[in-house]
Formats: sequence, structure tokens, C-alpha cells
Amino acid sequence: MQVFKFGGASVKDAESVRNSAKIISKYKGEALLVVISAMGKTTNLLEKLTREYYNNTGVQLQTLEDAKAFHFQILQDLFPDGEHPIFDEIANCFVEIEWILEEDPQDSYDYLFDQIVSMGELISTKIVAAYVAFIGEKVKWLDARDYILTDNTYREAVVDWNKTEEKIRAELPSILDEYIVITQGFLGSTSENFTTTLGREGSDYSAAIFASCLNAENVTIWKDVPGVLNADPKWFEKTELIPELSYTDAIELTYYGATVIHPKTIKPLQNKKIALNVRSFVDPESPGTIIRSTNQTLPVPSFIFKVNQIFISISPRDFSFIVEDNLRDIFNLFHEHRIKINMMHNTAINFTVSVDDTGKNLVDLINDLEQRFKVTYESGLELITIRYYNQETIDRVLVDKEVISELKDRYTCQLLVKKI
Repeated sequence: MQVFKFGGASVKDAESVRNSAKIISKYKGEALLVVISAMGKTTNLLEKLTREYYNNTGVQLQTLEDAKAFHFQILQDLFPDGEHPIFDEIANCFVEIEWILEEDPQDSYDYLFDQIVSMGELISTKIVAAYVAFIGEKVKWLDARDYILTDNTYREAVVDWNKTEEKIRAELPSILDEYIVITQGFLGSTSENFTTTLGREGSDYSAAIFASCLNAENVTIWKDVPGVLNADPKWFEKTELIPELSYTDAIELTYYGATVIHPKTIKPLQNKKIALNVRSFVDPESPGTIIRSTNQTLPVPSFIFKVNQIFISISPRDFSFIVEDNLRDIFNLFHEHRIKINMMHNTAINFTVSVDDTGKNLVDLINDLEQRFKVTYESGLELITIRYYNQETIDRVLVDKEVISELKDRYTCQLLVKKI
């Protein structure tokens, strides 16, 4: 039994949908569950719509029309006669968003975010399932919210693994014996049947959840890159494919910010010893990268770049030490404001961190910190992480850069820098 995951780039237009369907068709006759993300940049567009609605900007309906036009163009390209029932199905999905927009916002932003943004995955999977059936495959669309059960931490829901596993194991094996199953990534639901999401890029995590609960043989994530590379091609002209990775190295790379795999994805697979393949939907015959139990370390140094970093320095106003009680209060505030720390260091009277510039919640965090601590910060920085570094790799990334902070251990070097 296999689990496939296709991201937004793999279904960004009609030709991409055809290509993904062709890949899926090659595995007919096998037990296959397919997890699919929202199409192209739909999630960004629906996030924008949510902000406009919540802030009552008056332009949210135009953004909704943009989202409609994008999806209906794909439908017209896939089903030129315009008579397929999928047109009505997708129209009804957009009507559900319209119902939300008709009323003034009463609920929290995070709740509204999950109810609106989740429609991207529901729409994309309906379209792909309809097309795979159209080309003659035996396919069944399933609502992931019926199977992935969570708490009500909207936008970053915590999975109830016991209930989720019980539901998946009770119902899906018999369906997979007969159909290719297509379902959504990113989505879950509460015990009250409200939609939740699992965090940005959570579709990878969804694939891992289904695979773990079904004891799948492997998971394949189909990307627009040949596999896991030692650096992002946006930053390095010459990158190298890493053919094999240990679970440990994969977890470390994702923890430090590598975006090819979602950080939560690896652990459920490692627990069940399920291999994770990262392959190219552009060249589906190439082997890509396999992540599994192995003692092999990374064959080349790997580089991770995070831009738009803010360096925050926190000191007690009463000149007490940065010890357990102060650290407890600081970490609690970061948790409350959902700010993830990318790099940290403390001395006797100072605690420094590098974090993503996330906007309002970061401003709110700094305001709360200033109630008790002296806080200074510097923005517009870049965080470079090198796994299996040496001095040559450090020198390579520091051209025209000034080091603000540096941390090293045996395997990993982190450099917070600004351009000179």
C-alpha cells in the first residue's frame, strides 16, 4: 500500500493536473491513497481573502472572483464541453465561502482562516478526482476531515492520533481494495465538526498520518525538484541531489527550515519505519531521494537560508539572571503568540533569538515582553544554517555579509548575517 502526495505546483494548471493524473494511473491496481494540496497559489489567495474579510476592507468579493476565475479556467481546459457535473460541485464550494462573507465577522481570525482557506484543498481534490475518473480510472474522493480528528487549535491543530487511527483503520482498507482514493492534505476537524488546518505546508504531514495509520509500505512526495538537494536552487547556482537521507538528518534539516519536506512529516514515518521518497513530477522516472533508516550521513554539506529574520535581544529590567524562571516566562510568551524560534543563545543577563518576521503577532509579542524585560531588535537579517559544515562552506556564504550571531555544534553551524 502506498501514499502519494502532490503539492500545489503539481496541480497548478490543467496540464499539471493531466500530468499528475498520468502518474497516478501508472499505479492502478495497487492500493493507493493520494493526498493533494490546493492548486498553485490558491492558499495565498484565500489567506488574502480571509484578511480582507476580517478587516472589512470591502475588496474581498473581488478576491473571491479571482479565485473562482482561476479554478473555472482549469475546469474549462480539462472538460471543454462544460457539461461535466464537476462545474456545479465547484460552484457550490464557492457558494459556501460566499455564505461566510455575507455576515460580518464574529469569530476569531484563526477560526475563520480555517473555514475559508480549507476550501482550496476541497476544490483541488474534487477537480483532480473528477479528471482521474474522466480518463477511466476507478477513483473515490474522500473528505479528510472525516478521518483526521484534531483539537480546536485553529491554524495549527493537534491530531488526536488514537481516534484518527481508529477511524482510518476501520474504514479505509476496504475502500483501498477497490478504489484509488483521493483526499486532501492540510485538513482535519474537531469533535464539533469544525474544520481545522495542520499548519502551513501541512499536506506532507497529512500524507504521513494516513501512511502511519495504514502501515503503508512507503510515501512519495512529488515535487518540482529532482529530490532533496543540498541547497535551494534559488540561492545556489550549483546544487547536488542527495540520493539517500537518514530520518535523523531529514528531521534536522526540516527543523532548521528546509522547505522540501514539512517538519512534522518525518517522525510518524520513522516510528513505523516507512520510507519517504521525494521524486520529481517533471521527471517521474528518476529515482529522487529516499529517506529511511540508515547510518549514512549526508554526502555533502547542506545549506538552508531563511530571510526576513528579526534578531531580538531580551534582558531583565532588574538585572536578575536569565535563569529558569525568566526563561519559562519568555518561552510562554513565544508560545502564546505562536512565534517559532529559529536560533537562540543566552548569557547570564541576556537572551537572544532569531525569528521570522511574521507581522502583527510579532509586534504583540515584543509589546508583551517589554512589560517585564528590556527588549531591542534588528530586522532585515538572514539566517544561514549549514549541516556538516567546514570552514570552506562558511566562507562561501559570508561573501559581502557581516555576522551578527554565530552558533556551532559538532554537525551544524548557524550564522545570522546582514548584507554589508
